[in-house]
Amino acid sequence: CAWSIERPPGDTAGCTFCHTSSEERCSTCHQRHQFDPKVARRSEQCKTCHWGKDHRDWEAYDIGLHGTVYQVNKWDPKQFDWTKKLADADYVGPTCQYCHMRGGHHNVQRFSTVYTSMGMSMADRGAPIWKEKRERWASVCDDCHSPRFVKENLQALDEACKDAGLKYRETFQVAADLVKDGVADPMPKDLCPDWSGQHVWSLKIGAYHDDPAFGGKTGESGEFRMSNCSDIERLCFESVGYFQTYIMKGMAHGSWNDATYSDGSFGMDRWLVNVKQDASQARRLAAIEKKVGITWVPESFWKTGEWLDQLTGPYIVKNHPGKTIFDLCPDPGWLDTHHAPAEEV
Repeated sequence: CAWSIERPPGDTAGCTFCHTSSEERCSTCHQRHQFDPKVARRSEQCKTCHWGKDHRDWEAYDIGLHGTVYQVNKWDPKQFDWTKKLADADYVGPTCQYCHMRGGHHNVQRFSTVYTSMGMSMADRGAPIWKEKRERWASVCDDCHSPRFVKENLQALDEACKDAGLKYRETFQVAADLVKDGVADPMPKDLCPDWSGQHVWSLKIGAYHDDPAFGGKTGESGEFRMSNCSDIERLCFESVGYFQTYIMKGMAHGSWNDATYSDGSFGMDRWLVNVKQDASQARRLAAIEKKVGITWVPESFWKTGEWLDQLTGPYIVKNHPGKTIFDLCPDPGWLDTHHAPAEEV
């Protein structure tokens, strides 16, 4: 995410250690000093990277039904024989590897879900484009469960993601209306330039990029900010980036607590109310200021700070006036946020 790329290296050590050092190395799972398949077959091997606020895989698995079976029985070789290849495994419960690396297949995404962007992107999950992937996923569950059970759980996951999407869109709409009405504090133009050197509303991403009301030109796109943004924008990000992913991860891994109580659906409810309250207060304050003739001037700290000069946006503005990162990168590749492919890998 751009909100990671733009920050000083020390701030994002946790991001870079996984996404640059470990992501595609054999030793990440097989451990350099052992390189023993028996070790790589255990679920804990995935834990180093696949946990945390915005990709809560381990927590959802660990406290879910499957994870509980694993934790209780993993020391018993009769229940989990780690000497067997994955293709021959007959575990009493599934590990991460059993489901996502079916038969030892090392393309983990082959058995990932159709729930795009960890549940944050809406998709017609009944569309033909997802049919093969969904059936492949269901075929894993069929090893232990009946087809009806699998179908019912997939439907439950669909409904949970759908409900989360309704809250997500309402939360963002409240914030978007504040920006359009000019009562958001701060407005995009009052902020330090974003990672790309633009003054685009940080939640104006993807399909929103053609609306000039958010500060960008046609073809320009914003990106979630994790710092130097209003509390409402931060709440919007956490609602979709954290709580909505908790819902999807929880439902997909049998962790009903994650999907509901542990800042899943209940968390989205709370953040939606907070955003509405903050928006109401901002509008009332703006109305009072207008009535008494106060001209609102944004605080200077939005444009300055201890380390904002280290970010890519201010660097571009200072050293390449009038340019953005897209001007400086003729072929931006993965930085090109405007033409993301519709298909999943």
